[in-house]
Amino acid sequence: MQKTVLSFSEISRRLRALALPEVDLVLGIATGGTVPASLVAHQLGCEMLLVHVNYRDESNVPRYPEPVLFTLPPLPEGPRHILLVDDVSVSGKTLAAVLPLLAGHEVTTLVMKGKADYVLFPEVRTCVQWPWKEE
Repeated sequence: MQKTVLSFSEISRRLRALALPEVDLVLGIATGGTVPASLVAHQLGCEMLLVHVNYRDESNVPRYPEPVLFTLPPLPEGPRHILLVDDVSVSGKTLAAVLPLLAGHEVTTLVMKGKADYVLFPEVRTCVQWPWKEE
């Protein structure tokens, strides 16, 4: 299977060039979104939490009919602007499963590739070899 290889330097370059909104919190979707959310939170200089949701296995095949929520951290009180981050959003099901849990907050979505409010690599259509994953 042909994969697009992306380096940390290219990901960092794209993140620096992206005009991200001001947010109070970066919420990463674990496990795929853990490293991307860490990079984004570092870039923005803000707090990061993880929500644990699972839908696909390591081969990118759905393991459940719908995404399954395992843990949601306690969120800050009052309305906040949250940036919800994942590595890839193909069907949008995982992001869609988390959004209702964030009712009362202003939420913007970001993915490395796929469909979201912000997409770091919109031109990438193949699977990706992420620098943080061993293949």
